[in-house]
Amino acid sequence: MVVFPSFHPPWWARGHHAQTLGARLLRPKGRVPLRRERWDTPDGDFVDLDFVDVEGLREDCLVLLLHGLEGSARSGYAYQIYEELSRQGFQTVGLNFRSCSGELNRGLRLYHSGETEDPRWVLGRLKERFPQKRLAAVGISLGGNVLLKFLGESGENSGLDVAVAWSVPFELSEGADFMETGFAQTYVTRLLRSLKKKVRTRSEELRPLVDFERTLRARTFREFDDAATAPLHGFEGAADYYARSSSAAFLGAITTPTLVVHSADDPFLPVEAIPETALKANPMLTPLITEQGGHVGFITGANPLKPVFWAESVIADWLVERLG
Repeated sequence: MVVFPSFHPPWWARGHHAQTLGARLLRPKGRVPLRRERWDTPDGDFVDLDFVDVEGLREDCLVLLLHGLEGSARSGYAYQIYEELSRQGFQTVGLNFRSCSGELNRGLRLYHSGETEDPRWVLGRLKERFPQKRLAAVGISLGGNVLLKFLGESGENSGLDVAVAWSVPFELSEGADFMETGFAQTYVTRLLRSLKKKVRTRSEELRPLVDFERTLRARTFREFDDAATAPLHGFEGAADYYARSSSAAFLGAITTPTLVVHSADDPFLPVEAIPETALKANPMLTPLITEQGGHVGFITGANPLKPVFWAESVIADWLVERLG
């Protein structure tokens, strides 16, 4: 059994915003070679997958990574997980959600916090292509919510041997409201700028499908989701989208051994919205809730020039222990 090391923020990165922003700035990119494959989806669109291209890795396991909101399979945290798992001999592949690989998709849909169809289809394809491999998955932030929802929907038919969810926005409505004030608005502004750019690029096609002007005026996640995400993906509005997509409601149905790493000071979710009772009630879930760490942060180490990425190391060690 893995004994999790305690997390202690360093003197140079104290506080949840320092952790969140510091990790984003300090994580190196590109230290693991990747090979991209484009897969045509059943609905006439495509998804891009990035396979770790390192020789000598084990042939019996494959780990699928699901990234966060407006990230990609080449985000800093993704590269760090690839590096940690490669060092342990594990093969990893990252799924780029639609519109996140650097090229907008053909279809008039993007991705969202509850969209599990593409991961389900990709896992099925991976199982067909690599029938001898045991499959695992790591979901980060939005990807973690998608993963937990998928596991709950699938029950014993997930096709995964183990899973990890990290910095999950378990309750989307509470998270959206929580980020409307204070410094957290900075994160919202940056993410909305990226999302709005995609909407503008497809403006002629999307105008009839979304409330276009209200989408571009949106200053909060709730405003954007009500104007664009919901109508584009078949929800009645932001409230309906949040209610049907929040992973907290699916925790009790998960039958796959799953590690859940989260910080009580995550600036993307209020502490009272962490579903600790549900996490502890399901014996298939291993909750690792720290007091500090921020959102996809968890950096430590005495020297800021040589940061230690605690969460990625914990995730890799847990997967190694579970997969053998």
